[in-house]
Amino acid sequence: IGIVAEDTVKINKSAIALIMGILTWTQVPHATGLSTTEVAKVLGEALGETSQIVFFLIGAMGIVEIVDAYNGFEFVTDRIRTPEKQKLAISIALVSFFLSAVLDNLTTTIVMCSLLAKLVPEKEERFRAMLGGMVVVAANAGGAWSPIGDVTTTMLWTGGSITAGPLISSVFLPSVACTAGALGWHFYATRDEEQTFEPPAAHTLGSSDIPPGGYLVAITGIGGLLAVPVFKAFTGLPPFAGMLLSAGVLWGITDSLQRENGDEKLKMPYALRLIDMQGALFFLGILMSVAALQTAGILTSLSKALDSVITDETLLAGIIGAASAVIDNVPLVAAAMGMYDLTAHPADSPFWDLITFCSGTGGSMLIIGSAAGIAYMSFEKSANFGWYLKNITPGAVAGYLAGIATLSAQVKLAGVGKVVAAGSAVVGTGLMAHAVTVSQGAGLL
Repeated sequence: IGIVAEDTVKINKSAIALIMGILTWTQVPHATGLSTTEVAKVLGEALGETSQIVFFLIGAMGIVEIVDAYNGFEFVTDRIRTPEKQKLAISIALVSFFLSAVLDNLTTTIVMCSLLAKLVPEKEERFRAMLGGMVVVAANAGGAWSPIGDVTTTMLWTGGSITAGPLISSVFLPSVACTAGALGWHFYATRDEEQTFEPPAAHTLGSSDIPPGGYLVAITGIGGLLAVPVFKAFTGLPPFAGMLLSAGVLWGITDSLQRENGDEKLKMPYALRLIDMQGALFFLGILMSVAALQTAGILTSLSKALDSVITDETLLAGIIGAASAVIDNVPLVAAAMGMYDLTAHPADSPFWDLITFCSGTGGSMLIIGSAAGIAYMSFEKSANFGWYLKNITPGAVAGYLAGIATLSAQVKLAGVGKVVAAGSAVVGTGLMAHAVTVSQGAGLL
């Protein structure tokens, strides 16, 4: 409530989140019967897991800032820059959707929100915030159909509940429907508004616009972001390790480039001063609160209560996805994996497809419902809980329901569904590869 009423109480949401994160842990001994020593140990473990995401966020934001300092994103922004609002919204949604599949939804949101600041001027603050909300929905939808696009999808993938090929074949079209539904609502909601605006002046990059070593920094920075899932696959280490490795390599390169009479603004320490640290602390407080609820057993009890009342798989998955808008989707998916074994629901069964899609996209319905939403809130100061609920949530709900309907239709239309799913697998796999190729051609790599 304090976070929702931030503008009324005049207390920064990061302060509220940190207070909430610690106070919830003070109640864990009373809720569980654990001693303070035992709770302190669990708290340390929870902090370790939570800090991974915070360090991931800091590393990604640092990389984005230093690449931006070297004009590394200008080549991309100049190609999608347009004065037509609807055309720009479509471009932003498409880039976010496919980029999220090869990166992840959090990194994609960080990159795209940084680009929006270059594509939309300050005087178009509402339009830029609307586009940021579209980034959240599209990035979450894009991450749902890729094994490496969302933390919960990766959990289900590594846990054996889903495999890559069938996941893409089953969830790609519902994810497209989700993004299309949200985009459709965006057009409807803004139908009476001015449909053009004056974007920041575009220019063609020349050698004088790019600091020495600019191409190397851009290639290393964006390549480092793309390499994080590859690093995880080869080493087995968590994503934050790959992100910090990429940041460290880029730090060393920029220091070397600016060794003699260099510009301090082109070094990593200056870039790190530009990142939103209060946003990272807000992230920390929220995740610590969720960890306390999980330790107290509240999340598991909620999942079991749902299972005892609701027997329809589609409805159950839909409610779990909707709950992930309020409760972190990681413990919800973890609880689902613990409650439903692979004997009752074999790998790649429709139930797991539903859980994958719903848990990945349901968080878009509230700004605090996903890592992408929280990162977006730290970028766009005008986008608070109430604003998002009014302007973005209706489209996110429309897309969420459209995706569930599409997935259910695929399951029920036996023969046709298999043909469509097989086709979408080929298209989805091809588009993932094409997204990387396009990124290379557009200067993302």
